[in-house]
Order: sequence, then structure tokens, then C-alpha cells
Amino acid sequence: MDAATAKPSLSMKPSPSFRLRNGSLNALRLRRVFDLFDRNGDGEITLDEMASALDALGLGADRAGLEATVGGYIPAGAAGLRFGDFEALHRALGDALFGPIEEEEPGKRGVDDEDEGDMKEAFRVFDEDGDGFISAAELQAVLKKLGLPEARNLATVQEMICNVDRDCDGLVDFGEFKCMMQGITVWGA
Repeated sequence: MDAATAKPSLSMKPSPSFRLRNGSLNALRLRRVFDLFDRNGDGEITLDEMASALDALGLGADRAGLEATVGGYIPAGAAGLRFGDFEALHRALGDALFGPIEEEEPGKRGVDDEDEGDMKEAFRVFDEDGDGFISAAELQAVLKKLGLPEARNLATVQEMICNVDRDCDGLVDFGEFKCMMQGITVWGA
């Protein structure tokens, strides 16, 4: 079965934020996910790395199902998915789960209700206690779940908070989070 005819089949409920409407945010998020899954940093995600990452996120997929879904996107002779292959898999899964993205006229969209909703959902991932703020402890907990080395040092996490904390209260509110996310640009995307 080739990538064009492979039917995505992971048996998990899709999140509405699977595919953000904002292209720059989606490209950045996808690159970060790729880098998290690529544990050894060799530029390819093997099936073992993907299974391990999904397990760590609590989204475990059985090996046969994962191989059936992902296998068609791994080029012949490659050990795993390269970033372009990962993008194609993500796009195919998004199309299968939500339908194809409709092309828009350039400059037509700004930050609309869907973008705002995507950002609120992303904010809630970090705001674990639901108080409307991201604390250093909450950010550290999420970074730990993702297996990122920055999570080891609370001072590093506090510095990350300070970089976006405009009112210097030691917390990131939704407005600060939104400004940070809107300011992200992806070079070469």
C-alpha cells in the first residue's frame, strides 16, 4: 500500500486542535512534535520512536495499527519518517478526520474565532489547574510529560515564564500567551 492509498486508522478521538487554522502556528507546532518524537535527533522518526512518544503522551497505539497507518509514509530504504513525510502523514490524517482544508484568499483571514479557540485550547493544555494562568510549576509539569530537558531545572522554566510575562506577576495569562503565539514566525515554512 502506498502513501496515496493508505487510509489513516489510529483509533483515538481527534482533538479539534489537531490542525490549527493558523499556518505558522501549525508548522511550528508540527516541527516541535517531530523533534520530540525524534528522540535520537537523527532527522527520522522510527516506528519505535513514534510508539514511545505516543505512549508517553498517553495516546498509545498498537504496533500493528501504527505500522499500517505510518508505514506507507516511510520512504523505501529509510529507517523512518523524515519531516516532509511527517507533514504528509499529518495532512492525510487531518484530511481523513476533518476533511481537506479549504484554500483561502491571501490576506483574507486575521485572528478569527477559530484561531482564538485553537489558542484557548492550547492554553488549557498548560493551565492544568484551570485558574486562567500558567505558572512555572504547570509549565514544568507539561515539559516533563513531553520529556524535554528544560523541565529538569525550575530556574530555566521560570526564565521561560519571564520571557513572556509582560506584567511581571510570575504567571502567564491568556493575553500574554496569545501575544507570544501570534508573534511566532516560522522561517522557511
